[in-house]
Amino acid sequence: MKLPISFSFLLFVFFIFSPPARGEHEGKVQILLLGDSTTEGSVPRALKPEGPHLEQVLEKLLTVEEGLQPCHVINSSQSGEYIRRLLDKGRYQKNGAKLPGIDYIFIRYGINDRARIENFGENFPRDFHELIKVLRKDHPRALIIPTTVIPFSSEEASKEINDLVRQVAKVEKLEVFDIYPGYAKAMEQGPNMLNYRRYSLDKIPAQYHEWLKPRVRGGRVEIMDNELDALFGHLPGWTGDRHPNLAGYNVIAAETAKYMIPLLKARKK
Repeated sequence: MKLPISFSFLLFVFFIFSPPARGEHEGKVQILLLGDSTTEGSVPRALKPEGPHLEQVLEKLLTVEEGLQPCHVINSSQSGEYIRRLLDKGRYQKNGAKLPGIDYIFIRYGINDRARIENFGENFPRDFHELIKVLRKDHPRALIIPTTVIPFSSEEASKEINDLVRQVAKVEKLEVFDIYPGYAKAMEQGPNMLNYRRYSLDKIPAQYHEWLKPRVRGGRVEIMDNELDALFGHLPGWTGDRHPNLAGYNVIAAETAKYMIPLLKARKK
């Protein structure tokens, strides 16, 4: 009998989202990432399971900075997630509330919230405040860091989200990590260099289907970068998926490390 979920996938979920054993990372600074698919990186993990992925790259970048305490980064993010779902469906209570010794928590939501909840301008800040309240209760020693979204949606939509993030942070007396400009700057080297290609197979001429079969998942061709742009780049929407590829997550890791280094140095004083 063919199981609907592979054993390897269950191991992956357990590794990424299970709380570490108490004492396993003793002596390390613990950093928790909460976010949606633009933080999780499910497609890059599927295409290149060995990574390195966002949390691993961030750990390495902080390790090479001389004099910093070792860090452990927990990526507890999920595709399609928004704050209301995180709180109401029990995932935070299962995978975030009991994590021991968390020192920093990055919160990056808004893209799915804007698409899924009614009266976004009122309810998103309300949900954000509620999440911060829960985090402060469960992780009283952690520094909470509201984070702007990356350039995923239109400029107008991104600005709406990021303005609300800043509004929440101001009320909560928290500093915002504004990742948007750094990511946008990196995109100037090529507008599609930081996103993978995910494209419906039925939109590609039939003569290529057999050849592309190893690249198909869920009825869509998935390619990490520009490998097949020369063949299919002319197809409408070929580069339309704006989710980061591994290069994009390296930008996120690098920008996050730049933000973290002064905090970690100040922590030592």
